[in-house]
Amino acid sequence: MEFILYGNRESGHSYKARLMLTLTQTPHEYRPIDIELPRDRRPAEFQQVSRYGEVPVLLDRGQAYVQSNAILLHLAQRTMKFYGRDAVDHDQVREWLFWEANRIGISVPNLRFCLRWIPDTKPEVLDWLRARALADLDRMNSEFGERKFLLGEIPTVADISCCGYLFWADQADIDLSAWPHVQRWLGDISALPGWKHPYDLMS
Repeated sequence: MEFILYGNRESGHSYKARLMLTLTQTPHEYRPIDIELPRDRRPAEFQQVSRYGEVPVLLDRGQAYVQSNAILLHLAQRTMKFYGRDAVDHDQVREWLFWEANRIGISVPNLRFCLRWIPDTKPEVLDWLRARALADLDRMNSEFGERKFLLGEIPTVADISCCGYLFWADQADIDLSAWPHVQRWLGDISALPGWKHPYDLMS
């Protein structure tokens, strides 16, 4: 198989990578990794290709790619799908990928992780993550009040990156009804041919 993806069903970063493969109808093999295992006990084949010991990892013709946004960008360039229309769009895609990695890709996933798996998280940490998540959603709601997708009328890997953990917003104790434009955008993404919910796609 030309493409092999290592991931985990609870990892939104893994979901983003597999969603891109699915939406672009790219044939691939998916290999789940138990991330509850210590890193040195994970499959040897995974340890050999995972530079940081994390999921996701994409193998493309034997070359390993890590970090979800780098994987998305590689696939967009490789398939020339979900990459935008021209060089200006390509630059804007990269801007949004960097924004996601610093903003909503930190706030919502970590808030979800603490609420689900670290019950003794200090309240001030939860408050900080929640405030950051709400600010990020405010930013996105403003964007989607003006355009259908982040770059306008067409979806790109910027949208795939930013949506990853928002399909689990309830697990972060976030009610998205406070951000109707974000809700509408997620609905448009879920209407794309081939879209599946994280737990359905990553099972």
